[in-house]
Amino acid sequence: MKITFCRLTVLMLALLWMTFSHAEENAPWGRASLEPIKYKPQKVVYDVSASNIDVFERVLDRVSYLNNIYVADPFDASLVMVLHGDEIPFFAVSNIEKYRDLMQRAQSLTIAGPVEFRMCQVAARGHGLEAEDIHGFVKLVPMADA
Repeated sequence: MKITFCRLTVLMLALLWMTFSHAEENAPWGRASLEPIKYKPQKVVYDVSASNIDVFERVLDRVSYLNNIYVADPFDASLVMVLHGDEIPFFAVSNIEKYRDLMQRAQSLTIAGPVEFRMCQVAARGHGLEAEDIHGFVKLVPMADA
């Protein structure tokens, strides 16, 4: 029994040595590989709390890209963006001149596919905004967390 345990230990150490001796120094775990996955349309919720316009534009990029992958299929796909952060003022009617291009892009996603914007009423009030202060393509919900 003792000899078998020793042989097993030596074998395990040899396997570990072979694994790490062939690995690159700056990539000790090897390199990632791309999985060839074909995505089927799904129902996706984006929990959005963007700190600035650049971050929010990257979120819109991702939603737009996923919408394209799903071929904007309104029957099998649903992409809901729940807004409850510093992106909320972008959607204020009073800020139309400042964020017109951004709002046109966001609104166009609701026409081009199964994309929906929902905004937390509690968070909107935290920014001093009520439903009548927000663009009409957005639906206010009582609380984003729920």
